[in-house]
Amino acid sequence: MKNDVILNITKEMEDSLTIYQLDKLKEILIINFEKVEFIVKTDEYQKQQEQEENKKYIDLFISSKEVEGCSKRTITYYREIIEKFVYSFEESIRHISTDNIRNYLSEYKKDSNCNSVTIDNLRRVLSSFFSWLEDEDYIIKSPVRRIHRIKTVQTVKETFTDENIEKMRDECSNIRNLSMIELLISTGMRVGELVNLNIQDVSFEERSCIVLGKGNKQREVYFDARTKIHLLQYLNTRNDSSNALFVSMKKPYNRLSISGIELIIRKLGLDTEISKVHPHKFRRTLATMAIDKGMPIEQVQKLLGHVKIETTLHYAMVNQNNVKMSHRRYIG
Repeated sequence: MKNDVILNITKEMEDSLTIYQLDKLKEILIINFEKVEFIVKTDEYQKQQEQEENKKYIDLFISSKEVEGCSKRTITYYREIIEKFVYSFEESIRHISTDNIRNYLSEYKKDSNCNSVTIDNLRRVLSSFFSWLEDEDYIIKSPVRRIHRIKTVQTVKETFTDENIEKMRDECSNIRNLSMIELLISTGMRVGELVNLNIQDVSFEERSCIVLGKGNKQREVYFDARTKIHLLQYLNTRNDSSNALFVSMKKPYNRLSISGIELIIRKLGLDTEISKVHPHKFRRTLATMAIDKGMPIEQVQKLLGHVKIETTLHYAMVNQNNVKMSHRRYIG
């Protein structure tokens, strides 16, 4: 095997070197290859090497997202999508083409029968991954560049009516749950921000609290007098030493988790026979109410902790009756 390699190298260099130089090159190769072991790269070996390389790229990308401050849920979402995509190919990430990605997205849509929003979310994650590979010089150009944003139907998502909110208030069986929904509707905070709240984060004098949002960014949110009263009543019933604002009703009084709050809110919806009751709907309702009552969109953006104002506009669904009244006022 070594002799074949040496022979091939010297043969390739015949036109560039003199006979003396070729002999010298052969001598050097023999000396240097003496302790070198050659491995014949089979298709299986090559495949294994490419899989290890792919895993390395994915791990490095995920590490970069962790450094950027992405949440665990986002990190898990990114990893699941990228690994499912990459492992559907039997080649290196560096060889994946635009057509490969288009075909993958097309087949994914057929097999899962999902909507365009889901497909565009996959495209965005893959775009982020391949753009990072390009920025880090692992590939020359991202193959996702030529895959444009997928058009999606903008549906008007439901918000809670005043009647819905009153029905949920009446249905709350304990002061903790009542305080929880009051805080959600009053502040519009995310459920992930709610579970991380500690008692010391709340200022009852200012009727505000500091939440830790996406990207580990802190912001101040505000609640109304009704929420203040219910929160104080709830805290007065507590006999535990936990720092968490919301804890379980039984020992050892653990901090409520996201899934725990979602379960409480979902049950509230079933008991009141209100459709699609989940924590995020309170956030959308606050944004819509704020805009309907004249709060400038820039202030709603700051209240919700959005980086882009376009995101705030997606959350806020302006009441059609207000549009009608504004038209009559300004247009006639």
